[in-house]
Amino acid sequence: MDWDIVIGLEMHVQLNTETKAFCSCKVSYGDTPNTNVCPVCLGYPGSLPVLNKEMVNSAIKLGLVTHCHIRPHSTFARKNYFYPDLPKGYQISQYNDPICYGGYVDIHINGNSKRIGLTRIHMEEDAGKSMHSEGGTLVDLNRCGTPLLEIVSEPDMTSPEEAYAYLTKIKQIVRYTGVSDCNMEEGSIRCDANISLKPKGQKEFGTRTELKNMNSFRNIERALKYEVERQRAILESGESIIQQTLLWDEQSGQTKTMRTKEDSHDYRYFPEPDLSPVFVDKDWIESMQVTLPEFPDVRKQRFINDFNFSDEDAGVLTSEKEIADYFEAVLRYFNKPKLVLNWVRTEILRMLYETGKSISASPVSPEALARLLEYLDKNIITALTAKAVIDEMAASGKSAKTIIEEKGLEQISDTGKLETLIDSIFRENEALTRKLKEGETKLMGFFIGQVMRATKGQADQVLTRKLINKKLGL
Repeated sequence: MDWDIVIGLEMHVQLNTETKAFCSCKVSYGDTPNTNVCPVCLGYPGSLPVLNKEMVNSAIKLGLVTHCHIRPHSTFARKNYFYPDLPKGYQISQYNDPICYGGYVDIHINGNSKRIGLTRIHMEEDAGKSMHSEGGTLVDLNRCGTPLLEIVSEPDMTSPEEAYAYLTKIKQIVRYTGVSDCNMEEGSIRCDANISLKPKGQKEFGTRTELKNMNSFRNIERALKYEVERQRAILESGESIIQQTLLWDEQSGQTKTMRTKEDSHDYRYFPEPDLSPVFVDKDWIESMQVTLPEFPDVRKQRFINDFNFSDEDAGVLTSEKEIADYFEAVLRYFNKPKLVLNWVRTEILRMLYETGKSISASPVSPEALARLLEYLDKNIITALTAKAVIDEMAASGKSAKTIIEEKGLEQISDTGKLETLIDSIFRENEALTRKLKEGETKLMGFFIGQVMRATKGQADQVLTRKLINKKLGL
């Protein structure tokens, strides 16, 4: 039997505001446990929340870039449940009147575009963090009250691959707006996935399961693939799916039951009595509109149009705002886009991958890279030398000019010097020289390589090829 896969995702984005959602405690990852707390975020009797305006600004920004309607009048609600890291016994969230609704994002997969609808984006506070061990459970409440935006998609995704593409797209958009760093290792972005199967063509949805608190996009994709096969096997055996919340066990590659059926009425939502409604007028929306950066898709198309880049190259550069910013910063000093593209894609991203750093912390600044490329473009150094120089720049912090002068790395373009070296290599490889003369042109690479090796990569390759051809009468 054929089945339709139905997937909807709920993403929780932790905002990079200086203070918490409803109090003045600072938001800071990695601080000593239970030091960034106060009576408000601890839920002491008589303490009253005060809304952080920056959380509203972030919600409006994200709503605008995802084509949402911004609700002029939104309200907060109490979501009631007990957990050790939720001292109030409820979470302040939004329920009936979320600030953003009815948006969409476009994803690209296998060369095709697909529009994924957004049900809502709403504001809420984070809970604390429980750390379990054999000796018991420790609770850190520093995170309690941290501002969150929850992004709820429509159930428009029909494969785990589409879910992965959607997650990647949302992360890209969020980072472009600057409202969050989306660091999954620090819990800045988390995701719950809802999945169900139904007979192909049937309108009514099947019973869903929810995958909770996934820690990487690839694990979400893996868990969804597993759940598709698990649910298919159950349905095709004539049994029924149980609505439940599941956890993904990365070691076994299987989902495990966390709790059974859970719906919104289980949380006993009711209006938050201590917070006034949020009124957003046109002036507020327009003030946020002017702060928005160029959207990633728009920037990508501009790179394609202005620089004649391929879709893939433009996509790599615009995958993160910081990478695109770095690229354009280099262009301000050295305006040769194709050469800059090649070096950002290869050497800079390689270097960052090896060191685990973000491009904003690159040890080679845009101006430093531009100066290096000037030497390469003027044939003062070879490409091989330039690769060695950039590694030295990253390690020592020295400029390209200093390294090239200190180590005497200028490209060798002295005809007489190169001819003498070529003659020596011919004498050492008489049999291969004879074959090259007889027309085995593939040996040219060998001889050029010998020259480059002897000069430690400093020989002018174009001139070297011309001199070899000249000496052989080719």
